[in-house]
Amino acid sequence: MRILIANVNTTRSMTDSIANQARAVAAPGTEIIGLTPRFGADSCEGNFESYLAAVAVMDKILAYPEPFDAVIQAGYGEHGREGLQELLDVPVVDITEAAASTAMFLGHKYSVVTTLDRTVPLIEDRLKLAGLDARCASVRASGLAVLELEEDPARAVAAIIDQAERAVTQDKAEVIVLGCGGMAGLDEQIRTRLGVPVVDGVASAVTIAESLVRMGLSTSKVRTYATPRPKKVIGWPLELRLDDATV
Repeated sequence: MRILIANVNTTRSMTDSIANQARAVAAPGTEIIGLTPRFGADSCEGNFESYLAAVAVMDKILAYPEPFDAVIQAGYGEHGREGLQELLDVPVVDITEAAASTAMFLGHKYSVVTTLDRTVPLIEDRLKLAGLDARCASVRASGLAVLELEEDPARAVAAIIDQAERAVTQDKAEVIVLGCGGMAGLDEQIRTRLGVPVVDGVASAVTIAESLVRMGLSTSKVRTYATPRPKKVIGWPLELRLDDATV
């Protein structure tokens, strides 16, 4: 089984970290391929960067030359999953939905701890769109930018723990979700400190993607995610690849 996991930003070291976390939980025989978009921002922390990343991820996935069995979009609260589902016949799993749905198996309410406060509304909107907001106690910001997660891991863990503790004591959350792909691999440290389940979106997405592949399931093409209708698309990066795919 081969799973492509696409970072939504252009920071290659973050792609490596995400891919390593994915490999750590993947079943024997699952090959994880980490992909970095060829254009876009070095971190995604707002709507412009998120929409840009959506196009960049589709571009990168369609350019991959070998067969693959599933795709993971490794950006928490980012746009683009729906476009991938239209373009591909294999399962597409977004870490936002993977983490939130996993958290609901583990407690009555969950809280998301993310990076900057400006990303909170994006995450709230994506959870609502996915129908996962009813059991979300809160979305809290650690105050750290995405790239700071790599620059100072100790500070990042401390800031996440601080907000996670507030989520548990003040918001009555019973499960904590890490709300950024760049937080991959921090779950164990935070779980040890808090004593509550801590869900990493990358790990959740890998196990869900593997399960869908093993069950022979993929996105329904009946209506919402039907293959795009054939038409002329000009002036954007996917133009040639869309023509080649005759979609």
